Amino acid sequence: MQNGSQQFSQQGSELESSTPHASTPRGFTLWLTGMSGSGKSTLTERVSRELALRGLGVEVLDGDVVRTHLSRGLSFSKEDRDINVRRIGWVCSILARHGVVTLSAAISPYADVRHECRLMTEASGAAFVEVFCRASLETLIERDVKGLYKKALAGEIQNFTGVSDPYEAPQNPDVLIESDRDSVEDSVQKILTYLEERQLISSTR
Repeated sequence: MQNGSQQFSQQGSELESSTPHASTPRGFTLWLTGMSGSGKSTLTERVSRELALRGLGVEVLDGDVVRTHLSRGLSFSKEDRDINVRRIGWVCSILARHGVVTLSAAISPYADVRHECRLMTEASGAAFVEVFCRASLETLIERDVKGLYKKALAGEIQNFTGVSDPYEAPQNPDVLIESDRDSVEDSVQKILTYLEERQLISSTR
């Protein structure tokens, strides 16, 4: 079995052998991380819509959808979670290399694997932007219509991120969204402004 470094090395070699055409638009990875209920999917949907309206090629990799198709059969053990997140990171790097703006909305709880995903995209010659969606546990519980947090706190659900399994918050994210304070509109604008400042997208002003 290959470890993470070996997998990354092999994936990097595959990326280097796949060279996009010179006229390919500039792609990048927009990686939204945060605990369940922190607003990742909502922001991903809104930001992807805005980017598409600006004429960019956009793809979204939602964590739940990826588990249904690309990572079916994986458990919620740390090893399987790492495999799932690495798969998302690899797909993001491939798409970004070929001019696609790729948005990932996955909890991606472990800092070292998020860093591997950054390296994969950057090794492909594209930019990686980490957006941390942060909210208090009280807010997350209030938003949780399925009651999963309460069940996890009661010990009824094991390996639940932020309760019985760790979430390693980014120490220096490119964009910090305080989703229990910032409105969706303000959060979307904060992300777009950062992308404009990085010259990853054109300003509409």
